[in-house]
Amino acid sequence: MMKTTTAIAAALIATSAVAEGELNVYSSRHYDTDERLYSDFEAATGIRINRIEGKADELVARMQAEGANSPADILITVDTSRLSRAKEAGILQAIDSPILEERIPANLQDADNQWFGFSQRGRIIFFDKADVSEPPMTYADLADPKYKGQVCIRSSTNEYNQTLLAAIVTHEGRDAAKAWAEGVVANMARDPQGGDTDQLRGIVSGECEIAVSNTYYFARAIRTDVKGLSDSRDMIGWVFPDQDGNGAHMNLSGAGVAAHAPNRDNAIKFLEYLASDQAQVYFSNGNDEFPAVEGVALAENVAALGAFKADAVNLSDVAANIPEAQKIFNEVGWK
Repeated sequence: MMKTTTAIAAALIATSAVAEGELNVYSSRHYDTDERLYSDFEAATGIRINRIEGKADELVARMQAEGANSPADILITVDTSRLSRAKEAGILQAIDSPILEERIPANLQDADNQWFGFSQRGRIIFFDKADVSEPPMTYADLADPKYKGQVCIRSSTNEYNQTLLAAIVTHEGRDAAKAWAEGVVANMARDPQGGDTDQLRGIVSGECEIAVSNTYYFARAIRTDVKGLSDSRDMIGWVFPDQDGNGAHMNLSGAGVAAHAPNRDNAIKFLEYLASDQAQVYFSNGNDEFPAVEGVALAENVAALGAFKADAVNLSDVAANIPEAQKIFNEVGWK
């Protein structure tokens, strides 16, 4: 049986009387809403959190340069590709936590327990409801010549796309993945530019009829005003792809304990807190994401996207295919 929020909270509070020192968090999550995660943990445990924020690659390079003298206890970042790079860089360590093993689905954990996923975003297909009567229903459909000149999608350097292509390699093999990437390039409405919100704005502006984006960006436009998107979102429809197949690809936000963590026990406590229902609900309510823990209630704007089947592929396997995905991008001329 899964440990309940009450049980986890009780475990945290029970240790708070003896908790000492600090927790040093290196985070590339740049969301003000995450403040609640830190303050609630501090209140429950008495452990003071110190944060260093920056871009993922910069934080990984910093931890490598600091080596055994690094003060980092935790690395938090977005996307499987970045978690994989952190592991390959040797800056994370394996941990043993029965709570994390019970709470986090096995496919959202590193095979060596060096990182764990705590929130997700579906990478799905959006379309102009007025112009597209038969939208793509699968990722494979994005390469169908009938959608030539209609697709907006980010660059090959984008981690979300790298992980998506790596998942296709994992499921279907290199040849099929390369054929798909070639087809998508042929169907692009413009050279890749901007972030996911810009792909959605491309539908609003008429530059493209179809866009690929993470659900997080559209759900945010439901909850709050996003310039150039929220006022026009009624014109946009969406498809969770591959519902009769593997399911919708999910991008991951996760964390791991630093290889030389000076406060290792506190770091593990923090990861276990992130797996609690309290924190999992906040990932959805505060930042428009899907929780990693099954059965946790969704924020209203996230639930509005509808029920769907998620791809249950093991993300450790996907991570292993990210270098191959980047080679494919280069070979097909995906800018």
